[in-house]
Amino acid sequence: MSSDPQALDEPSDAEVTAGIWVARCEQGLSAKQEREFQAWLAEDPSHSTYFDQLSETYRRFDQVESTPADAAATSGPGRDPYGFNGKGKASRRSFWWALPLAAAAAITLGYVNWWRPMHFTEAAATEIGHLRTMKLPDGSFIQLNTDTVVKVAYSPSERRIKLDQGEAHFTVAKNPDRPFIVEANGVAVRAVGTAFNIRLRQGSAVEVLVTEGKVQVNDLAQGGSLLPKSPTLEVPVLSAGERVTVTAHVVPENTAPAVVAVPKDEVTRELAWESKQLRFQLAPLSEIVAEFNRYNRHKLVIDDPVLAAKTYGGAFQADDPERFVRMLNENFQIEAVERGNETVLRLAR
Repeated sequence: MSSDPQALDEPSDAEVTAGIWVARCEQGLSAKQEREFQAWLAEDPSHSTYFDQLSETYRRFDQVESTPADAAATSGPGRDPYGFNGKGKASRRSFWWALPLAAAAAITLGYVNWWRPMHFTEAAATEIGHLRTMKLPDGSFIQLNTDTVVKVAYSPSERRIKLDQGEAHFTVAKNPDRPFIVEANGVAVRAVGTAFNIRLRQGSAVEVLVTEGKVQVNDLAQGGSLLPKSPTLEVPVLSAGERVTVTAHVVPENTAPAVVAVPKDEVTRELAWESKQLRFQLAPLSEIVAEFNRYNRHKLVIDDPVLAAKTYGGAFQADDPERFVRMLNENFQIEAVERGNETVLRLAR
């Protein structure tokens, strides 16, 4: 575990409060403080996590605090009343009792970053129709869309995430000395403090939409920018409100993947999945059906190419295709026929 302050972010308010409660608990809680402590723990599951982790740090201090000989020196008639043994060491508990609460809390907070993990790994996945939000130890967040798999690996020098399938939105805590890198289908998206959405589309295409700050997109096999190494072309950096869709290793010479400006209302539509909504503005029915099928095991099927090309718009709940089908039937004379685990859509005859 690294203690290099350059590689650490500022502790959150919850972590700071956890440190204060550790100091208070070491000195003993009054009945009123115990009620306040329990209320604070109940506010958010992360509170007990932070408190337990910081308490574990001090437990480890106890384990290395003294040898058996030291323990003998700190007991019996000749024991120093302030907890110091013959070698000038003090028990941690005696030390805490000897300090005013403010001083104890300040020392505790000095160790908050000490236990925050520099090496961290975790894998997460969502089933069809389910969403999930991951909070990472540095304060970053990953929001996983339906049927998504991610793997997280933090080291002191970088924060690396692999998006194996699906779609995710990343909100990155700023740390210039510890870049945040997301890999997807051979493409790497590098950020420091920003927010962006990555979706794996059919055919190995990787779609990157930046919602805050800037990111750089690289081809892992090439070891550099997706833009060709040409003095007349600049390195591609996407800013907020820009999108690029790339397939790694297939960028033709002296060309670059098109960076497209995305209007705010379109960004809102594309991120509607975070509230389990689907929003469309005159999209082909085939595209709408494909989106519903991402979130539901019961699939919609179109058996008429003319119908598939017709365009519709609106906002729908991703997990409620039945209401969408009723809307088509009542307003656009489209029939729905149940067939096993499918609903077949076709023009009314």
